[in-house]
Formats: sequence, C-alpha cells, structure tokens
Amino acid sequence: MSSVEEFRAEIRGWLKTHLSGSFAALKGRGGPGREHEAFAERLAWERHMAAHGWTCVGWPKEYGGRGATIEEQIAFHEEYALADAPARVNHIGEQLLGPTLIDHGTEEQKARFLPPVRAVEELWCQGYSEPGAGSDLAAVRTRAEREDDAWVVTGQKIWTSLAHEAQWCFVLARTEPGSRRHAGLSYLLVPLDRPGVEIRPIVQLTGTSEFNEVFFDGARTDAANVVGAPGDGWRIAMATLGYERGVSTLGQQVGFRRELDALVTLARCNGAAADPDIRDRLTRAWAGLEALRAGALRGTDPSAAKLYWSHWHRDLGELALEVCGPAATLAAAAPYELDDWQRLFLFSRADTVYAGSSEIQRNIIAERVLGLPKELRP
Repeated sequence: MSSVEEFRAEIRGWLKTHLSGSFAALKGRGGPGREHEAFAERLAWERHMAAHGWTCVGWPKEYGGRGATIEEQIAFHEEYALADAPARVNHIGEQLLGPTLIDHGTEEQKARFLPPVRAVEELWCQGYSEPGAGSDLAAVRTRAEREDDAWVVTGQKIWTSLAHEAQWCFVLARTEPGSRRHAGLSYLLVPLDRPGVEIRPIVQLTGTSEFNEVFFDGARTDAANVVGAPGDGWRIAMATLGYERGVSTLGQQVGFRRELDALVTLARCNGAAADPDIRDRLTRAWAGLEALRAGALRGTDPSAAKLYWSHWHRDLGELALEVCGPAATLAAAAPYELDDWQRLFLFSRADTVYAGSSEIQRNIIAERVLGLPKELRP
C-alpha cells in the first residue's frame, strides 16, 4: 500500500469512528446557501478535528500541519466529502489566510495568527469586494491611513462571507493617497470586534444570510498587521486567490457528483429521463464533471478552472428545475421554505459571480494566459 493509500485509509477510518454519536447528525449539513445550518455544532466538530490533528493537513509541520503532499491533500478532501461530513466553518482561515501568511507573513504574524486558525479558535473572512468594485479589485476605494502605531481603516466591503461569525478580516485597502488601480494597495489584518466596525447580513435569494456588508468607520488595527510591504497588497491578494482555487476543489467536486447522481435518480423516478433532451443534458453534465476532475488533477489554470466549474454548477441548477418540472416554481411551505433543488438553483446563480466573476476570469485568461491585447479602459 502506497503512502497516499495509507493516508486515505487513515482519514477514512478516523471519520468513520468520529463522525458518530452527537456528531452523526451533522452529516450533510452546511455548505453554500446553507451556512446557517447547525453552525455552533459544526464549529464544535471542527475543533474536535483540530484536537486530533485533522485541520490544516497541507500546512508544513512547523506551523502545526501534517505536511501532507498534494496527493494526500486530495485524498483528505475527497474522503471528507465522501463521508458526507459537514461543511467546514474555518475554510477561509485554513485555506486562504494560513497559506498566505506561511508564504508572505512575518515570523511574528505566523506566531500570532496561525495557531488559533489551526485550533479553530479564531475565524476569518475576506474583505475584497466593494459596492463599486466587485470582481475589479484594482478599483477598491476602502482606504487606510497610518497613525502612529496603527492603521485606521475607512470604507465598505460587500458579499463578505461569514463576517457575522468571524473575529478577523483580511482587508485589501488603498494606503497611498492618489494611487490608482493595482498600485498603492495594502493587505491588512483587521479585528472585527473593535469600535468602527459594523456588520450587516444580506438576505439572499435562498432566504438565508451568509453574505454581509462590512462598514469600517475609523476602525483600527496594529501597524504590524500588514502582510508584505505597504503598497504591495495586490501581489499578496492575488496569492490568496491562488490558494482559494487549490486542492480543496476536489472535495467540492465530490459534492457535485453527489448532486448529479441524485438528479439522475430523480429523473428516472419521476419520468423526466424519458425526455431525450433531459437525457442528453444529464449525459453532458456527467462528461463535464469528468473533464472538471481531470483538469483539477492536471493543474488547470486557476481562472480557467473557476470559470468552468462555476458554469457547470449553475447549469446543473437549471437542469434540476427542468427535471423537477412545474412544481419546482412553488415553495414547499410558507413563508419561503425551499427544497434542496430549489436552493441549488438559486444559490448557484452566484457561482459565476463570487471569487471572481466570469467576465473578469475571461479577461485574465485572455490577457495573462493567451497573451492577447489588454481590454481598452478609460
């Protein structure tokens, strides 16, 4: 048995043993559009994982991780999804902030922030998008000014996932007055429990609220809480986005497979599979998912991968309502109780927008991957 197979067997066995008792009820809970489900219980589960060394498996051992190889990380995320384990509450800290600090942070920042992330004692959110600068991060207007031993942050962020549950936010802010676009930005670590921070949940199409508006009105953070040099925030922010589209997407694809298999079963049971167009679309969805997995294993460009999976999942949501038929347009109960297929359709509309909209991803692919001329901008 290879080391990867041994690692896979180890995590599979641990999940079988520990995802039981009081934790058994958490199977399948949480995830996009359902982050409100059993949040406190999922937090307790993830702290249980941390106590047994199963958080941050890809981090180097010197920072509390297991030093798992890429192949072992893939095995971990796949086995976690196959066990129907609950959606992680610490994804942003573990998969985004942690690797950013490991590669770009100071030793003091690593010592301060990495241990509570690994132990799931401090949760993080991502302060990138703004009302006037969604996927165009270079147009951010939130500003931060240096005052003695602190940065003073003023501005607004939007679509900030789980900010209402987080204690910290990594914020992309303009720290050089008069700077434009990619220049003059800094990557700041900002506490959310201090004066000058207001968090307002946003009600989504699903009726739930996992996104938020975050307002900074003179919010302060220590001067040392800048990752990289002041003004070098664009490079650090792009590094974070690269980690966001890493190996954890293999676990996401297991979830996609489960959704597709359930939809095929439904189509067979309710007669929708008798429609040749439905059969063709289900077949294309299967082929698309196979291509998505092959690309992820090969190391597809992150922008291309995000573009592909987001459109695949959005299309699956549309197909789900076709399979369900006219009844899919009605809520299960008042005032707004949705079933899983309705929730999939509604929330997957956001897939092509968050984490970089499809329009922005196409520009990145055209300009940076294919070397085509840049889009004309005023």
